Amino acid sequence: MAPAIKVQPLTAQAFGPFGDVLDCTGTPDKIINQGLCGRFHDLARLDFGPGGRAGISLFQAELRRLPYRLDMVERHPDGSQAFLPMSQDPFLVIVAPDRGGSPGTPIAFLTLPGQGVNYHRRIWHGVLTPLSGSGRFAVIDRIGDTPNLEEFWFETPFMVEP
Repeated sequence: MAPAIKVQPLTAQAFGPFGDVLDCTGTPDKIINQGLCGRFHDLARLDFGPGGRAGISLFQAELRRLPYRLDMVERHPDGSQAFLPMSQDPFLVIVAPDRGGSPGTPIAFLTLPGQGVNYHRRIWHGVLTPLSGSGRFAVIDRIGDTPNLEEFWFETPFMVEP
């Protein structure tokens, strides 16, 4: 039987060791555009390593459902990776601490509507996992000529449960 992982709400404190939560919670840092726009400033630590640059891509991901079978995680050694949903639909975020070059026990989060995430460089994470909505995301990550992907396949998959 696969070990179970319970989904928890995504908070900046719980997610902090893995990356940044991107949302418009609280009071804006600045009011701009003739007082008609709140700016939530510099929310993510973007890091693109040597030989790379920032790029913006659009992803169209297939919807998944819970329980979700987690058999693989990945990480990007040379760059952070930010996912911004293009709808108000929550999505599943899975991360794992590094244990000597391999992922430890995964942790699963469910975003609130409108939240995005930025995975820091070298953080093990699951693939894009929308549970409802369009599955469309804007992604800001490293563009470069050198490889920037490591995958780890679990010998025994995990089951992510609500």
